[in-house]
Amino acid sequence: MSLATLALAQAVPRFSSSYALLFVLLFAAGTVGWLVAAVLGFTRARAFGASTRWFALSALAMFVFHLYLVAIAWLGMTETDADKVLSIGAFIIFFPALAALCAIVGFVRLTDPRH
Repeated sequence: MSLATLALAQAVPRFSSSYALLFVLLFAAGTVGWLVAAVLGFTRARAFGASTRWFALSALAMFVFHLYLVAIAWLGMTETDADKVLSIGAFIIFFPALAALCAIVGFVRLTDPRH
């Protein structure tokens, strides 16, 4: 018996409605928060310099990460081919890694004196 067959034989964990509501509320707050951070960062980038633009790009990458999670969840509920969902979901770490890279560049630019 393969590992995939054993995984399919396991019962699906169920969450209580209060935990599901808490998850949805926190997820929505995070999505809106990253969107607001990206918008504020891009609008203030001209006044505060290039580092702010990099931080806004980092917030934008995290916003896209939240949208990516929603897309993967929707695909997982509608798609019958698990391999397709897993192959698309394999890139899930790309956007947080991109956000980290943008934040690092923003911090480097922040400590670089202007000329």
